[in-house]
Amino acid sequence: MTQSMPSKYSPMQRLLHWTIALLIFLNLLFPDGMNAWHHVVRQGGKPSADDVSAANIHAYVGIAILVLAMLRLGVRFIQGVPDEAANEPALFRIAARLAHVALYVFIFAMPLSGIAAYYFGVELLGSVHADILKVMLWALIVAHVVGALAHQFYWKTDVLRRMTIG
Repeated sequence: MTQSMPSKYSPMQRLLHWTIALLIFLNLLFPDGMNAWHHVVRQGGKPSADDVSAANIHAYVGIAILVLAMLRLGVRFIQGVPDEAANEPALFRIAARLAHVALYVFIFAMPLSGIAAYYFGVELLGSVHADILKVMLWALIVAHVVGALAHQFYWKTDVLRRMTIG
């Protein structure tokens, strides 16, 4: 029995997408607590309770992103996703698939590398997390947003609508 693909994302898929996006932006835009904690620890000092609390908030948001991403993948496998827009050139469809895979990889890699650094002291992963992965994630987010806007205004597809209001 073949399951047909949905024509739009489910309310759960949309909720998970936008919640994860919000949490990612929160941690990307406000990493100051973790940075302050890391600076104190790297200098051999003892972090204050405020430093630890701020770092914990950053860590807990990252863990929430990881848990929600696992849930999102589960929902994706169970419910499926809408077909790609047919009027988009093949090269752009391939690029979109690669970008989505990369986004999922980063949505998992960022929290996992952060957990390894913060909870297990893997300094190298902390540097990769805060420097290399962060910049690459920003680039992917920009590409994702540009792609969504291109669908909306250039190809005039319903791709953006499917992930917003359904």
